[in-house]
Amino acid sequence: MEALRAPSSVTSLSYIPKTLHRNTTFYKPKFMNLQSSPIPSWSFSSSSPFNKNTPRPFKVFTISSPPSSSSKVSTENAPPPPEPELETDSKEEKFDWFSEWYPVIPVCDLDKRVPHGKKVLGIDIVVWWDKNESSWKVFDDACPHRLAPLSDGRIDNLGRLQCAYHGWCFNGSGNCKLVPQAPPDGPQVHTFKKACVGVYPSIVHHDMVWFWPNTDPIDKDIITKKKPPFIPEMDDPSFAKDFFTRDIPCGYEILIENIMDAAHVPYSHYGIFQIDQPPEVKVDREGGKPLELSVNQLDINGFDGNHVWDDAKFAAPITFYTDTNPNVFQSKGLDFSAATDKTQYSFGKKLPEQRRMVVFFCVPVSPGNSRLIWVAAKNFGSWIQKIIPQWMLHIRLNLLVDSDLHLIHIEEHRLVEAGNWLKTCFVPTKSDAFVVGFRRWLHKYSGGQVDWGGKFGTETLPPTPPREQLMDRYWTHVVNCKSCHSAYKSLNALEVILQVISIVSFGIVAATRQSVAMSTAVRTMVVTMAAVCFSASRWLARYIYRNFHYHDYDHTLH
Repeated sequence: MEALRAPSSVTSLSYIPKTLHRNTTFYKPKFMNLQSSPIPSWSFSSSSPFNKNTPRPFKVFTISSPPSSSSKVSTENAPPPPEPELETDSKEEKFDWFSEWYPVIPVCDLDKRVPHGKKVLGIDIVVWWDKNESSWKVFDDACPHRLAPLSDGRIDNLGRLQCAYHGWCFNGSGNCKLVPQAPPDGPQVHTFKKACVGVYPSIVHHDMVWFWPNTDPIDKDIITKKKPPFIPEMDDPSFAKDFFTRDIPCGYEILIENIMDAAHVPYSHYGIFQIDQPPEVKVDREGGKPLELSVNQLDINGFDGNHVWDDAKFAAPITFYTDTNPNVFQSKGLDFSAATDKTQYSFGKKLPEQRRMVVFFCVPVSPGNSRLIWVAAKNFGSWIQKIIPQWMLHIRLNLLVDSDLHLIHIEEHRLVEAGNWLKTCFVPTKSDAFVVGFRRWLHKYSGGQVDWGGKFGTETLPPTPPREQLMDRYWTHVVNCKSCHSAYKSLNALEVILQVISIVSFGIVAATRQSVAMSTAVRTMVVTMAAVCFSASRWLARYIYRNFHYHDYDHTLH
């Protein structure tokens, strides 16, 4: 790796202006004054089927591999830095963050009896089931009366959303239907326009509730003009799907970088999860190796590329998914394995090729906060979902998140302090191609940051909380997951039952200590049962805490 290092005083990447105008030009990153072989140059390609519309010419990153670090090249003999290549914009484009559909929550985690409060793109919303129209609704999470959160309210006996503060009720169209404090013979104040609550266009798509972040009536029928991203496998009945959602105390940008980055898996997730077979010659214990990643096309809609798993797509702004070969996955405790022969037969008939879609939705919540919705869809091994509870799979997925969380949280704070990702980070290998491609997209079409609609002013990150709060599982996942929350309540009830049995058993033994009514053998058996129940309750309490509250993942001990 010495051959890849540059002097600390040298700026790694040239600065790219934040505003791009018509016919504006910008240059490739340029590495200068290196002590060994030149850093690989970035080249570009414009052919891709990703965009359904005819793509405008645009040069996109791929990375040429550097010479082997084992072959030392003197500074004197090193060739000069590559000449900058020119890119020309045919027109100025800016990504509109408020003209996109965003997933809010999987339907499987929703309870029709209660409203659910969420934040997306800095907007507080409430999702609730309108039984009168048999559909999920997304409203502003603020009662027009005094702005109390409607997500703390209830669904009344007539199927209306009721504010818990003063009892105002709203139907599925956002119209106020009841103001209890208004006299019946007075003005019908509930009919006033100011009594209505904001309603967002919403739809159930791919088994998730999506919303359009604009309450303007002009967007009421936006679904007829623009639809959420469509992934055929997620609507294919032959594909079984697993959902996992967790709120992440890191910004959208750093989360989606982490999702795109395959190179960190052998290290950050060592002993938990592995992609692909380890190399024949291992350079370290973890088995890291060069990864052949490339971006084939980048435009305002995102990019597509070649992934270590298979093909990958970034559908801007939040969706990243891969069409994967199931044989490349290895895991301890996760169902990512499959038969080595992809062609399977049953009763002499050839079965469809085994395929897996791994889809990530990285939803911006607020500066320094995001939401991950993870979906695995596969057309094989569906029987496993029927016998293994979903909450057990989520325990392993939470461990995966935890093994990254502290690393990327600190990384994000340092990047914000540095102020310029392109000038700060040193990304010389193909393994960073997707991350660099995303940063180029974000810079080119969104000025390098999320548009929060002016809600947060100068973007600042919340301070780093204590480690136990940073890696909390209960408030970031368990309370929002129907499967995990049910398991949590059941296991807590079992813990209480074990404690009661233990206490009662010890009490019986103590009460009959001087009595001859209980034989020594029976007394011994009762004492043993009490001790076993007490020990089991203590073990269960620790299990609940580590798997549903906080598991401190220490990389130094793995």
